[in-house]
Amino acid sequence: MTQPKRYNAFSDELKRRFGCKVQRISIDAGFSCPNRDGTLDSEGCIFCGGRGSGSHGIAHGLSVASQLEHGREIMVRKYKATKFLAYFQSYSNTHAPVETLRALYFEALTVSDVVGLIVATRPDCLPDAVLDLLVELHTRTYLWVEVGMQSMHAKSLTRINRRHDHACTVAAILRAKARGLRICAHVILGLPGESREEMLAMTAELNSLGVDGVKLHLLHVMKGTRLAEMYDRGEVELLERDDYAGLVCDFLELLDPRILIHRLTGDGGHDHLVAPLWSLKKFEILNLIDAELKRRDTRQGMKNR
Repeated sequence: MTQPKRYNAFSDELKRRFGCKVQRISIDAGFSCPNRDGTLDSEGCIFCGGRGSGSHGIAHGLSVASQLEHGREIMVRKYKATKFLAYFQSYSNTHAPVETLRALYFEALTVSDVVGLIVATRPDCLPDAVLDLLVELHTRTYLWVEVGMQSMHAKSLTRINRRHDHACTVAAILRAKARGLRICAHVILGLPGESREEMLAMTAELNSLGVDGVKLHLLHVMKGTRLAEMYDRGEVELLERDDYAGLVCDFLELLDPRILIHRLTGDGGHDHLVAPLWSLKKFEILNLIDAELKRRDTRQGMKNR
């Protein structure tokens, strides 16, 4: 019998809500990003590769529906999943005219066994018209909006060339929450120059903002990025595996126990990852985190006061 997690796992929430195994299917809907298309910059964030951050494994070049159908076959075979969430992942998935967004989002919902949407974006890509559309979707299907917070520290946002400040993130989250939307905030642990204390300080901010979910990312270096160039020059020090697992446990202890944990680590895929190579062993890292929480006899929110 599987032991219950010591944190509020998103996968468990999906099982409770839908009564079956639900998997995300990542798709590339052809969006760009204001940090790449010249709106703000053409360079992008230092960690973002040529197809957007975290976009490995996607069947690029197909329609939204075709990508979902392709992904569904894989998820059924690999995970025995029976229901799916269409995950608009690559680049900024609200950075387009509202009618374009509407057509793509609703195309995803026409695919058999797709029971909801996850839309990942930047906080500076959520104008009122887009929020109105997301509210409409929220009333029709199971919807999450993922907002790339990454860090709350000004020095880090500048260093990674994020091209927005933390005030922008706060405003976007509060405006979305005021409309009843479910918000998952992305946070990167191990950004250059951030201390352990600065990383852990973000838990209080996430608790205060009332986010519904958190997705933790390990800083990893992808081929073809400016971060890779910095790493080659010895300008970036990456976290070691055991240090990362301990840091995640510290983070969870301080995080409001009601917040759903969408992810505790990430990897870049064998073909594109430069470092750290240990991040490819995702289940090994998750097992380390589980073991450390058990060793401490602690759980999410234990130190949230």
